[in-house]
Amino acid sequence: MLSAAEIAALHDELTARWHSDAFDANESAADDWLSQVAAQHRANFELWHIEDEARTPGCTDAELAAVKRRVDTTNQRRNDLAEQLDRALLAMLAPKNLPNNQASLHSESPGLIIDRLSILALKIYHTREEAERKDAPQGHAERNRERLAILEEQRADLAACLDTLGRETVAGSRRFKLYRQLKMYNDPSLNPAVYGKRGRAPGS
Repeated sequence: MLSAAEIAALHDELTARWHSDAFDANESAADDWLSQVAAQHRANFELWHIEDEARTPGCTDAELAAVKRRVDTTNQRRNDLAEQLDRALLAMLAPKNLPNNQASLHSESPGLIIDRLSILALKIYHTREEAERKDAPQGHAERNRERLAILEEQRADLAACLDTLGRETVAGSRRFKLYRQLKMYNDPSLNPAVYGKRGRAPGS
């Protein structure tokens, strides 16, 4: 059902490609499932670089406000796409009457694990970039090589957990559920900073 190695390889390939070439909106993986993984990773890729913009020295208040709105929109898309991954997996499992409702419940869904793998791929790419920087101060490369080793170990561990969850789900010994993130800040009816201002007169 799942191949963590295939997912991690796709994350690495796309991360490297998107840093060197413009993103092709029509680009998709040959496999429909992997194309959904790629779309979710794209949201994390964009979010990473939008967050960088917010930390640009000399950024004006107006620019920061615009970046914040883009962060919120992109983060919502990221979470929606992670949920979409879980829906797709559950649809694949349903004809086999899986997941087994009597099996032990896993605390984290595959979509959320894949989201974490996506972020780790970005951290690994940028940490490796820092480790190889020619103009870096003394000790910078060594520090980032140490960080890189930690990140790669974390990804290997998390990938193994994803593979185990996949195997056990197919075997009927473990199950996962679709956990909705139910973000509140983007919903005007749920965010008091938005609905609290409605109906107020200017200056009130």
